[in-house]
Formats: sequence, C-alpha cells, structure tokens
Amino acid sequence: MQGGVVRERRDLRLRKLQITSSFEPSRALSVTTTSQFPLVVLLSMALLRMSVARVLAWLASGLLWQTVLCQASTTPPVHDAEYDVTYEGICDGGIETFLSIPYGKDTGGNNRFRPPQPYVHARGSTFTAQGQGPACPQPSGAIFFPLYLSNITSISEDCLHLNVYRAAGTAPDAKLPVMVYIHGGGFYAGSKDEITIQPGGLILDSVNMGHPVVVVNINYRVGIFGFAQSKALEQEGSENAGLRDQRLAIEWTRDNIGSFGGDPEHITILGQSSGGLAVGLQIMAYGGSQPVPFQQASCESQALEPGITGNFTIEAMDDVTQYVGCDTSNLQSPETIACLRALSTEALQLAQETTHRDGPGANIGDQWLPVVDGDFLPEAPSKLIADGGFANVTTMIGWCEDDGTLFVGSPKTDEDVFDYFTGYLPGMTTTNIRKLLSLYPVSDFSANPSADLSAQFYRAARILRDILFTCQPIHYGRAIYNAGNDVYLWDQNQTFVDEILASSGQPGYGVVHTSSFAYQFGNLSHYDINGLPYNPTKADFALRDKQSRSWAAFANFGRPSLPRYNTLQGWQPAFADDGDLDIYVIGGPHAGLSAIGGPQSDPAVAAQRLKKRCAFINSPEIIEQLQY
Repeated sequence: MQGGVVRERRDLRLRKLQITSSFEPSRALSVTTTSQFPLVVLLSMALLRMSVARVLAWLASGLLWQTVLCQASTTPPVHDAEYDVTYEGICDGGIETFLSIPYGKDTGGNNRFRPPQPYVHARGSTFTAQGQGPACPQPSGAIFFPLYLSNITSISEDCLHLNVYRAAGTAPDAKLPVMVYIHGGGFYAGSKDEITIQPGGLILDSVNMGHPVVVVNINYRVGIFGFAQSKALEQEGSENAGLRDQRLAIEWTRDNIGSFGGDPEHITILGQSSGGLAVGLQIMAYGGSQPVPFQQASCESQALEPGITGNFTIEAMDDVTQYVGCDTSNLQSPETIACLRALSTEALQLAQETTHRDGPGANIGDQWLPVVDGDFLPEAPSKLIADGGFANVTTMIGWCEDDGTLFVGSPKTDEDVFDYFTGYLPGMTTTNIRKLLSLYPVSDFSANPSADLSAQFYRAARILRDILFTCQPIHYGRAIYNAGNDVYLWDQNQTFVDEILASSGQPGYGVVHTSSFAYQFGNLSHYDINGLPYNPTKADFALRDKQSRSWAAFANFGRPSLPRYNTLQGWQPAFADDGDLDIYVIGGPHAGLSAIGGPQSDPAVAAQRLKKRCAFINSPEIIEQLQY
C-alpha cells in the first residue's frame, strides 16, 4: 500500500547497522570474551539468569555452546551435500546470516517478464553469502519512510536472491521450523534487506523459549517487471511473474533448507501488506490442484485485494507503453512486449516511476496487481474461495487497528468520503456505495483537533480498513476453516510508530500499517536511527517478547499461544461451527481474545460492528463489485 506515506527520497543517514540482526543489547545470547571475564565466567553468568527448564531446552536443541561462541567465527560454512555447494555467511550477535543467495537466474533481456528459471550453482563451488546484493528494479531511496526505513541504493534485474537466518551453531540435522517472509511494498517496491523486517530478534526469542526457527527473506520482481499484463504474456505463460518468483523461492527453501538446519516439511510462509496478499494467492495458486511447498501461512494486513479483476494494471501498462513509445502496435500484442523487452532496465524503470499514479482512482498506488491468467491464478480469487480452490493450511490472518489511516487523504465532508470511495471502487454501484457509507455514520467517529484530523477522516479510514484489511481476510479465513483448518485472527492495537509519524508531520494516525513489525520481529531498536524519536515503554518491550514468541510458536506448533511460555496467552482459533467469530486483540487497553459481538465481546471490539459491516462487504453482490 502507498497512499499518504511520506514518499520522499531521502538519505536517512543511518548509523552503521547490522543487517543480520540489529537487536537490543539485552537480547543477545552471545557472550564476548575479555581479559577481565573469561568465557567460562561469562557463560556461568548467562546460565544463572536462565531457568533450569530453559537451560535444558537449550541443551536439547544443541544451540547453547555454539550460540555463546558465535562471534568466534565470522564465516560459518554450510555444505549442501546433495548439490555439492558450500555457502559462507556472516555471524553477528548470535545470528548466522547467509545473504543474497541466488535462487533464480537473471531476469533481464529476453527473460524479462518471463517465469523465473532456477539458478544452479556449479558442483564443488563455494558461494560467499556476505553481501546484500541488489534489490529488484524499483524507485531508489526510502519512498515509504517511515514505514520502511532502508534506502534502496542498488537495483538490478539479476535480483532473485534470498537471505537465510539462523541461530549461531545450528546443526545441519536440527530440522528446525522454517519461516519464509514475503515483503510488502504495494508490489511496487520492497526488499529482503529492509531493516524493519530483519528477524534477528525473533530468532533469539525462539531460542530463548527453547523452540528455535530458521527464517528466509526473499526478493521477487515488482512493478511492471513482476506484474506486466497483456494477452501476449498470458499466451506465453508469463503473467504473474512476481508470484512465480515467490513460488520458486519457496521451492528453493524446501529443496535446500535442510543443509542450513531447517525442516523442508515444516515451512510457514508469511507476508505483510502486498506480501500478505501474496501469501493469500500462494495458498490458492493453481486453484489448489498442485501440492504446496509449505504447511502453514500467515497473512498480515492483507490476504486479498479489490481490483484484481479490474483495469488498474492494464491502465498502468498502457501508460508505460505510451511513455516509452512502444505503442505502435496493439497493447496486447507480442510486438508491444518485444518492444518493452528491448528497453534497458533504467529506461523501463524510469517509465514506470514517471507514469506511476497514486490516490483512490489508481487503487491508492497499488496499480501492479496479480491477474487471472488461467494458470497460476486460474479463476478470480472470490470464485476459488467459493469453490474451495485453495490448499489446506493452518493460517494466521491479521490487521492493524488503524491500517487505513495513511491511505485516505484528508476528507472533511460526506461528499469527500463519497468521492473517495467512488474513485477507489469503480465497479461498485452508486446505490451500494451509499449503503456502504450508511453502515459507518460519522457520529461513530470523533475528530482529533490537535492533529487537524476530522471525524470524516477516521470514518473513511475505518471503511477502507474493513474493506481491504479486515472483512476480506475474515471471508477468506472462514473458507479456510470450513475446509477443515485452524485459523487464528488478530488485530494489532499497540504501536510506537505513531510518534515517528508525528515527528514526520503526520500525527494522530494511530496503530498504523506496519505497526506489528517491531513486536513480531522482536526488535524495537530497528527504529532507533538518527533523527527519529525512539521512546519505547515497558509495555512495548513486554509485547515485543510475547508477540515474537507467539510468531515462533505458530511456526513450531501451528498455534500462537503456548501455556507456561511467555507468548500471548489465551489465543484460540477464530471460527466455530455455530458461526461465532473470535479475534485476538494484540496489545493496548483491550488486549486478549474477544468475540466480535454478543456478551463475550469486548465493548471496544463490539463497537466496530464487524458482524454487520462485514456481512455487507462479503455479500456475493458486493464481492462481485469489488472486482476480485
């Protein structure tokens, strides 16, 4: 998602940061030896701070001594015996990281827009996995600051790379659960190396609780490079290239992660924003007709999106084609695609940046959407959901309490809100738009004069949140449950990103998009960079510990609450055969499991009227008009 995020290119002047973890010092499991404190003394001090049960768990996992000794080795080798390839990574702060391992060949030249081809290392070779490598083509800088904080400084079409992260000393035969993360960024930007999604803290917390995980972050093609759309591409099987990249990366993980100590039969895929949409589409890939290379999934702040069957992407294609002069033939023709393939990376990237549009009429910036191609996505997502055309996987699905605030502009009147949704929902009739708005009377919302934000602003933000981030995921989650799978729903209701936004001139936005990152990845200090306020509270640190452990618990056991562990407690599956629906509120004054209505509902949850509002948004007529 893009919308109202501060989209300026800026040099963040980041302090030197360790892309491998960058965690709070108190989190470290590694111990640095000094002349004053020999290793054995420091180890004893560390053990004294741990419970007997945790020490035993560490010993059982085989990670204790290796983690303590992490910094003695800067290039931990991993040998893949099946392919006879050795990987050399880096080690810092208890985390071993293998950076920018290629899983797909260069996608430039004649490979542009085409399905990815697996990258195969030469037998007997050694790959030095110690540098970040380029991002896939996208705008330079930090265009989603401060939601994402890293600068994009290097791009290339040879970008199908991934990072592997594990606790130091993980044995090759450890068979640890694996989490494959698909970044967000509106299918327009994003990278495996974005600092806010680095998993060092999550991994350390998973070790602390005695149930370690391995994490994989992936690059995939975005923008026109990953989601170009035309009949010519459909006929050659080349639409949805970005989704196919993701699939290849997951398959690489399944086929290779065993050498890194991961379990190829215990993989959870997860993603946020457009990454959450990607996870939702990976679950329904090929209409569920093919085995999936993963066992669990987590969709965060999106699982579906309106407009997939609409015209946003073909309109963006037309804009780019005209800008570069490839419009001498029909937009849908092979000649047009050949012309686009002949352009340099720089020329095509400049064209999509120059023609890129934002605002409700351009799907709030999400112009490059997946498409029904008759193959990877054989039918509209809504039809696949209705027909059960998806994989059977245990799933977590969630959103942030104020996921919509950054994307609605600054409406002040009923007419402003009506115009916004008329532009955003081009397939919806005027009558149904008015019905939708009537479910959200402005009297339900309060203005924030100190932030200069009207009640209409919060009204529009809540409507957008429910359409895009809440009701569609509930609809999808119910179908996954009906197919016999556990589904856990959550609502993030705590953040400290709001202070950072306020310092950037955007106060009053609440628990915004990406608010879960600091907690689920177990690392608040990702946001401790020059020029930004950094004032986490005790409550923030406490939630960091619990939420990251809950994500690790889900990866390990398929459930986010573990009794007697410092996870979020009392989190139960969302759906029941009687139609009841429970949501787990994460953080804030109303934390815990709540029904969406009735006597078991927290008043703050009940006030959202999700049962009535989602019933309208998820009705067959409205689903058709939402164009997905």
